[in-house]
Amino acid sequence: MNVATSNQEEINPFLQLLLLLFYAVVGAIIFTIISLVVILSIYGFAIVKDYNLIAAGDPKFTGALKILQIGTSIGMFIAPPLALAYTNRIKPTRFYGFGNPKALLLFLVLVIMIVAMPFMEWTAIWNQKMSLPSGLKWLETWMKESEAAAMKMTIQLLTVRNNWDFVVNLIMIAVLPAIGEELMFRGGVQRSLNKAFNNPHAAIWISAIIFSAIHMQFYGFLPRLLLGAGFGYLYYFSGSIWYAMLAHFINNAYAVCMTLYMQKHNMPLDKTEDPIGFPWYGYLISAILTIALFNFFKNTAQRERKLD
Repeated sequence: MNVATSNQEEINPFLQLLLLLFYAVVGAIIFTIISLVVILSIYGFAIVKDYNLIAAGDPKFTGALKILQIGTSIGMFIAPPLALAYTNRIKPTRFYGFGNPKALLLFLVLVIMIVAMPFMEWTAIWNQKMSLPSGLKWLETWMKESEAAAMKMTIQLLTVRNNWDFVVNLIMIAVLPAIGEELMFRGGVQRSLNKAFNNPHAAIWISAIIFSAIHMQFYGFLPRLLLGAGFGYLYYFSGSIWYAMLAHFINNAYAVCMTLYMQKHNMPLDKTEDPIGFPWYGYLISAILTIALFNFFKNTAQRERKLD
């Protein structure tokens, strides 16, 4: 895998994966406790009896829910890969390949994310039409109920009441996941899998599957899988995790900005995933251009690395 690493010998990659899981569990516990302490200091101990309302997305406790969300992101996704790097006695910047980003490659990432939008919409439409066999209708019902509950909570988190809400949402939904999830899944899981199997493509796709599955949103599994694979190839081609982080940020920030736009125009937020609607050839052109741009990114990144 074309990722800058130290010449220093690392611990076994399978052990690295186990350590990532261990650090994620410990991090989740520690940062959940920290988040609860912060919540108690703000809302007082009376909130304890209403804790279920926080988890249910009660509007009165949106601030508490955001604190928990931010704490979870840090504990489960940012802290574990950082701990893994230090366990290997290597600085995270060197361990995960934080090379100086190139302006042309950053611009290409932006263009790729824009050009890929119609194709990603098509995959989302196709995924949302998923129907299970009659014998599994109970599972399909549960999946739809889970999706509805997740949508309700997402809408509650994204609702903007003032400019500060928008800034917090951008940090919570775009900045922290772009940093944490890329460190965890591309820097941690993908990197370790590649070292274990010496097969970058298998590492990219397995990491993407885990990345999509962990979100527990079944009717968005396919587009999120393809996004994860795309982020993985940006990391693989360039050797720098910056580009995957930027792509992830663009994707999530677009959703945050769209919800703000919809609120300002009195549009219902539960329609944020409704398709824009392109003709069939629009989706095909988007797919072809996206593949071509990824190939151009690969060639440009390899050329840039030779010049360094």
